[in-house]
Parts: sequence; structure tokens; C-alpha cells
Amino acid sequence: MITTQRVSKVLVMAALVIGGVIAWINIEAQTNPGPEHPGPEQAVVGSDVTANPPAGASNDRPALQQRYPRYQVTRSDVLSLSFPLSPELNRQITVQPDGYINLQGTGSVYVQGMTVPEIVAAIKKAYANVLRDPIIDVDLVDFQKPFFIAGGQVGKPGQYELRHDTTVSQAIAMAGGIVSGGKTQIFLYHHASPGWVEVKKLNLKDIYHGKNVNEDAQLQPGDTIFVPEKFITTFRKYIPYSVGTAFNPQTAFTQ
Repeated sequence: MITTQRVSKVLVMAALVIGGVIAWINIEAQTNPGPEHPGPEQAVVGSDVTANPPAGASNDRPALQQRYPRYQVTRSDVLSLSFPLSPELNRQITVQPDGYINLQGTGSVYVQGMTVPEIVAAIKKAYANVLRDPIIDVDLVDFQKPFFIAGGQVGKPGQYELRHDTTVSQAIAMAGGIVSGGKTQIFLYHHASPGWVEVKKLNLKDIYHGKNVNEDAQLQPGDTIFVPEKFITTFRKYIPYSVGTAFNPQTAFTQ
């Protein structure tokens, strides 16, 4: 009987000790959680990219970009500023070549590359010492129209307005078709994310003959179509690009 009681006491004490250890572990885990692993929704979107890819991008693939990006103001765009509580400040302004706009009663504000909501926030900050809790509305009056560029061996190389849904084959026709000596191998350049251009190869001959018609991609604003004068066997799928520098489609073919 004595032995049985001692064993029971030992088991009870052991259970209490184990329970205490488990409780301490749970408290410690809540107090000092381990590093979180980002999910797909935490991927870097629209990061500033240079020739070196950002975190989350490899040497030949850009980071993810925003699916429905807002328009970013550029030089020569015209903005309408409205101050409902201070109508004497209402005016239309043009973005200067250096990216600044001049505001009445305060200094200049740099807006190059900003969206309309970002411009509103910047103007409110500029008037912080002039107006108390200002209400400001900003509208785009005149802006860069959507366009695409056709280059290489086409009849009329240049920039064209993109007013409606247009496929690559339609764009080639708008640019005067392929000239004698040009190949039906077409390269489409699309801005995949800031600092990177995605390169796609299309076979226009197959598209014209009803083969792989799904490859007749629809153009997006800012796309470039390039028709080479010789067949290209290898090319880079992604090439770096920086604003303010001339874009050369041939860089995709250099190794």
C-alpha cells in the first residue's frame, strides 16, 4: 500500500512538472515569435529596379508589378487644381520639363512619376503653412496618350496612338507591313515592371496562316514591336531599362 501511494505521488508530481514546462513553452512562443514567411500577397510590387533586380527577382526576371497601375504624370501633362474653400487658388498648370509644377502662394512641387492621389498629398503638404486642412481636387486635363512603337523592317517605323484594342499583326499593318528582306519573326517588348522589359517572340507567318492565332498578342500602352532583318535564334527574355535612356531593341539579342 505504501509503495502504491508513493508511485501515485511521483506520477502526480511528474504530470505537474510536464504541464508547467508546456505552459512555459507556449508563453515563450507567443512572446518571441519566429520569423514570418511572406506569402504571395506580400511579394514586392512596383519596386524601384535598376540594372540589378530587386529582392524577389532573379538576374533575368523582374519582380511582380501592380495589376492595375495608376497613371503616372509625366512632363507636359496639364493638371487642373481646384480649391473648393479657396477658389482664388484654382488654376491649370503644366508639368515643366524638369518635373515640377509652380503653385500660387507657395513653392514648387516635384510631381514627375506621381499618381493623382500622390499629387494631392504633395500639394496639401506644400500648403500646410498657408491653408488649414485644405480640400484639393486634381484632375488630368491633358496627358500622354496611349501609344506603341513599331521599328525595324517595317514600311513606316515610328510611334502610333493606341486608341483601341490592337493586336501585333494589326499594328504591323498600321506601320506599313513588313518590307522586302524583313522576317516574319516578330519581337514584342513590354514593360513588365519598373526597370525591366519583357521580350516575346511571335511568328507572324503562322498567325497569318491561322496557326497559333492565340499568339497574336494584344498591345499594351508603351509596347514596342521590332522586326529584325535576320532570324534570331537566341534572345534574352528580360532586359533592364531605365527611364531617360534610349531604348534599343537590339540589346535583347546580345549575350
